[in-house]
Amino acid sequence: MNAPLQSFDDALAALLVNAKAIEATKTLPSLDVAGRILARPLVSTIDVPAFDNSAMDGYALAIADFGAMPARFPVMQRIAAGAVGQPLAAGEAARIFTGAPIPAGCNAVVMQEDCEEIDGQLTVKGAVSPGQHIRRRGEDITAGTQVLPAGQRLQPQDIALAASVGVAELQVNARLKVGLLFTGDELTMPGEPLPPGGIYNSNRYALSALLGRLGCVVNDYGNVPDTAKATRDALAEAAAENDVVISCGGVSVGEEDHVKAAVGSLGALQLWRIAMKPGKPLAFGRVADAAFIGLPGNPVSSFITFVLLARPYLLKRMGATDYLPQRIPVKAGFDWPKPDKRREFLRVKLEFDAQGEAIARLYPNQGSGVMTSLVWGDGLIDLPAGQSVKAGDRVSYIALSQLIG
Repeated sequence: MNAPLQSFDDALAALLVNAKAIEATKTLPSLDVAGRILARPLVSTIDVPAFDNSAMDGYALAIADFGAMPARFPVMQRIAAGAVGQPLAAGEAARIFTGAPIPAGCNAVVMQEDCEEIDGQLTVKGAVSPGQHIRRRGEDITAGTQVLPAGQRLQPQDIALAASVGVAELQVNARLKVGLLFTGDELTMPGEPLPPGGIYNSNRYALSALLGRLGCVVNDYGNVPDTAKATRDALAEAAAENDVVISCGGVSVGEEDHVKAAVGSLGALQLWRIAMKPGKPLAFGRVADAAFIGLPGNPVSSFITFVLLARPYLLKRMGATDYLPQRIPVKAGFDWPKPDKRREFLRVKLEFDAQGEAIARLYPNQGSGVMTSLVWGDGLIDLPAGQSVKAGDRVSYIALSQLIG
């Protein structure tokens, strides 16, 4: 008898509780850390900005009384970015450019569009308020402030922030080594003739790309023949050389599905068969000292189980603290009158009505082998088990962009 299907939430929780972060770290130039996980909090040693500076191209003014401004200001100097000007006396002005240091005595900057300079005399149009258009020292970051937490997956803006406080190197977690293997005698590599009964191995390309975008070191062991010995040998080799082994196919209940038995002989299987659609035959356990994730062979099932279950596990193993996708409510633009007993993930595309409200449109063929649904769509509707939908209902949407970056 097969064990009862495990709920999606319980399966995800089981994966995450077993996702112990790797401890090895490496210090790299900041130009080389995109997508890596920050190992230590980053604390700024400087103020940003480091000095008061102009937020505009215009004129720096020294005003003694904002209620009784002089009709004209003599322009005494020109201050470009990177230059340091001389102090201004009350009633004087300086031509100044964006980012240039504010000279002593200046208490306001007027943008050039609101001024007129003729023969070194400046006329200001309109009212001027104290401190306008002056960026104050430390208004963005003060010395001693944590600017990036440990566990941050470094995006371009994070790296720019590190550079803005003068950091040229960052300590990041080591990359996770992941071994990939694929089972099925029917699998054929693109570029080769397709034999009778054969299919091209699209999963190899999808999973390799997804793992690469996560920043994993990917070791690809290719297609494994559908025999018990070949499956055991491939799993053992991959486990010896990687932190995590991911197989695709062979975790169902067919006579040629050898992965489950091979994992049992080399380690232990903790999860098998999840109450989700697509993607029921997902497995999790260990092979020797490596973690093991067995994905289903159908292309959409493989993709969705990877992004929703394997990806959070891998990110947590890599040391990331933000590893779960956000869900947002949107309006259903479809009917779903016959729900499944399992939790369903429907492929949809968002459109917007005249009022700007997001409406999810359903791809007409939700089959687990229909990869066109993932290319056409931009997200998934997370539908609880047994829940029907009528057009206009609120449903939970996950953007694919969150799941593949």
